[in-house]
Amino acid sequence: MALSKKIIFTVTNDLTYDQRMQKICRSLTGAGYEVELVGRERESSVAFATEPFNQTRLKCWFNKGKLFYLEYNLRLLFYLRSHEFDAVCAIDLDTISAVYVAGKSKNAKLIYDAHEYFTEVPEVVRRKSVKRAWEWIEKTFVPKFDLAYTVSPALAELSSKKYWKQFQVIMNAPLYLPLATHHSPLATLLYQGALNEARGLEHLIEAMQSINAKLLLAGEGDLSNELRDLVKKLNLEGKVQFLGFIKPEDLKKLTSEATIGINLLENKGLSYYYSLSNKFFDYIHARVPQVCIGFPEYKKINDEYEVALLVKDCSVREIKTAVERLLTDKQLYMRLQKNCEVCSENLNWQNEEKKLLALYNELL
Repeated sequence: MALSKKIIFTVTNDLTYDQRMQKICRSLTGAGYEVELVGRERESSVAFATEPFNQTRLKCWFNKGKLFYLEYNLRLLFYLRSHEFDAVCAIDLDTISAVYVAGKSKNAKLIYDAHEYFTEVPEVVRRKSVKRAWEWIEKTFVPKFDLAYTVSPALAELSSKKYWKQFQVIMNAPLYLPLATHHSPLATLLYQGALNEARGLEHLIEAMQSINAKLLLAGEGDLSNELRDLVKKLNLEGKVQFLGFIKPEDLKKLTSEATIGINLLENKGLSYYYSLSNKFFDYIHARVPQVCIGFPEYKKINDEYEVALLVKDCSVREIKTAVERLLTDKQLYMRLQKNCEVCSENLNWQNEEKKLLALYNELL
């Protein structure tokens, strides 16, 4: 592998909170590649953290909807056409059209990293015309890429069958680090991630009415205002706290201090049903037992390591029963906590990095 090979990764977020891309870019930079991560500038964007790879933000007039995707892809296309690179990677379908056109014009290798099953996320599934448009984009471009990988074995198998193209798996596991557990003496539930629909958040907040603990919500999303209104309506301001966006280094500390992690999803699309989220692994690596939805990929890992209490759905009753069991059954809690240590020694970025570098070394 020549040390001068350059790879550009493209996302539609502002780069600050994207842990998966930070890990990938650091690993490839450490292996001798020249790496650049391109995202967008927002009014809320903070200064870049120091990283070993290059970071670029593109500024847009529009921030959501069809006009945003059109504008961003046009700006991204012009940016890519004005730069040299050996490979270019589209993260999900958001940037795939610009990546394909620019990559072909440069005779570069085309890479697709599916963080989710884009056409099966709840926000897309419930809007038929939007779903058809993204499915057309998906069908048009994905099969033409040189390398494709995703976050879970189930999504890889599903995508491979759909496109007759082999998808590899690079899971979202963090770096393994020895860790002395130091949870807060106050019972604290932590949800980290987007405050979006089908995450079970409304039911979680309702369950807090009878749970003797505090709930921290780290993130923002489409339901941010609605969830804040619900907390006020239920008079839970003293028990439920909205933390907003948290930088990865601060989120890691916050997670390690939590008593229970929360990873809930509703079955409103195959993307969620076959997901394997960042938070699932973040809780494990913080040695924090979690209440987790019993979807296939989570169940598969939990059957092997037992790191979570699985719930069959996101009902208030299921959430309340699971949380209270973890809060009161100390023997169970300590067993799950110990199992988190074993799991983190096996499912970690050190192992995923080897697979990632093997894919890129073979491609380039």
